[in-house]
Amino acid sequence: MELQKIEIKFFAVEREPVPLTAFIDLFHGWIQASDGVYHDVADYSHMHQGPGIVLVAPDFYVSIDETGGRRGFLFSQKARLEGSNQERLARVFQTALENCRRLQAEPALQRKIEFRFDEFEITLNDRLLAPNTDESYLEFKAEIEPFVGRLFGGAPISLQQESDARRRVRLRIQAMAPVDLAAPLSHVGSKANGRGNID
Repeated sequence: MELQKIEIKFFAVEREPVPLTAFIDLFHGWIQASDGVYHDVADYSHMHQGPGIVLVAPDFYVSIDETGGRRGFLFSQKARLEGSNQERLARVFQTALENCRRLQAEPALQRKIEFRFDEFEITLNDRLLAPNTDESYLEFKAEIEPFVGRLFGGAPISLQQESDARRRVRLRIQAMAPVDLAAPLSHVGSKANGRGNID
């Protein structure tokens, strides 16, 4: 299976309620500071458990996503990526993590919202390359298990697949033991930089 159009969702932990619309101004600030990397914000706050607030770039988008009834930071890679499946996973995960940590560090969100990095979802947003079948999940898990094993330093993990065959191929990954939340980025850094090995 060729992994393309990979999505990563980190779940939110809210210490104070944050209105979904509060992210509109934050994302507009990213546009102004990005020198053309981001170019539009889409507001879906009127939709119950919908795609939320979406910040659009040419090759990807990020959003505060509420699908499935859990708010989270979603990174969706749109453009085709070169390299092996492990290299693509590493590149998308690193970019997702960097953007999520940037949002978490926004002064307006301090002491209000954080994101979990020991539990996240990986979705393949391409029904042609990745139909929702048992065979697809076997191939997907064969790529995800070694990647996540390195990511969490060998800690035991849980992989839960999407049970609804009408939906896209999706795995929810959770570390079943405490992990160093500073570690994931360093573990995937060399892959994402194209050097061919995960640290």
